[in-house]
Amino acid sequence: MTSPSSPEQPWPVRTVSRKVAEWIGRLGEVWVEGQVAQLSRRGNAATVFLTLRDPAADLSIPVTCPRDVADRPGLELTEGARVVVRARPDYYVARGSFSLRATEIRAVGLGELLARIERIRRLLAAEGLFDAARKRPLPFAPAVIGVITGRESAAERDVLVTARRRWPAVRFTVHNCATQGPTAAESVIAGLRKLDADPAVEVIVIARGGGSVEDLLPFSDEGLVRAIAATRTPVVTAVGHETDTTLVDHVADVRAATPTDAAHRVVPEIGEQRRLVEGLRARARHLLGTRLDQQERWLEQVRSRPVLAEPQRLLAGRADDVQGLRTRATRTLTHRIEVADRDLVHARAQVTALSPAATLERGYAVVQRADGALVRDPAEVGDDEQLQVRVAGGRLPVRVDRAATGEDGTP
Repeated sequence: MTSPSSPEQPWPVRTVSRKVAEWIGRLGEVWVEGQVAQLSRRGNAATVFLTLRDPAADLSIPVTCPRDVADRPGLELTEGARVVVRARPDYYVARGSFSLRATEIRAVGLGELLARIERIRRLLAAEGLFDAARKRPLPFAPAVIGVITGRESAAERDVLVTARRRWPAVRFTVHNCATQGPTAAESVIAGLRKLDADPAVEVIVIARGGGSVEDLLPFSDEGLVRAIAATRTPVVTAVGHETDTTLVDHVADVRAATPTDAAHRVVPEIGEQRRLVEGLRARARHLLGTRLDQQERWLEQVRSRPVLAEPQRLLAGRADDVQGLRTRATRTLTHRIEVADRDLVHARAQVTALSPAATLERGYAVVQRADGALVRDPAEVGDDEQLQVRVAGGRLPVRVDRAATGEDGTP
């Protein structure tokens, strides 16, 4: 038994490597599924070397196997093939490397591939990656289109030629990559990230021609599907023929049946747009002409009304009304003045009748003392007192002389 390691008693590298090898060796045989990324047969060597890749992650493991296992009759072991391997994990102490030693290799049949794709589809659908609410509308007449396709492929030609014929002003940023084989998914993902980071690219088209289910497997790669879902730029997929459906078709914003159909969906047809513009212009001219005709008829109707056709007639009628009102007002005002004048004469007569001046006119007089007090009783005044006598014609000063009168005050 090796004593536990410590800062004072560390393990040497050989001990650590041996312990790791022993621990890995206790795992026993395991069944591993993956995709053959590299395959190497070195002459007549008894050992075949291959790399097994995880299609859903950027992980791979080197595998060694006897030649008779790799060349088993009925097994067509090629790069890109999906296989199930029974192997024992092995840790090579001298190099500190991990690998698998295969004792059996089985090809994954078409039915199993489709079943695995269906399981991935359900998983991604449950996460909401295929929801219609996530679909983004395509821009109208994009100036720059990003295209991911195989180099000098028929799909590339179909997209570029058709799009330029429909909209000659369109420009392209093309990313050529592998569209088949073990590196296809990673190559498409790299192109997708590159074009999505380009601010000039307004829409991305992923195009590939038809092929077998095995040929189209990279376009059902889980990593590629997630990469499309993460893009900010709208994505159009045109993979295979119309009957072919891959997982990227579910996550894309628009799924085209063919690369030619993708070009039709991405750019409008210039002749059709010209006809549409001409139709809109004709419709606008018709609507504007109709509106002008309606306004002209309305204006003629307004001008034909008496108020505008013969405005003096309306003024003449109003003048008569004004003259009538003036006559009525004059008559009413005159009547009221006459009534008021009669009332004033009557009031003046009453005031005159009640006035002291009228009494004086009849010969009466008013006697006042020097302070203005009225004299009502002869006993109130003294002898030789100065008084004022008011008669109708004015005032007279008098002096009291009691010697000239009797004792009773009478002369």
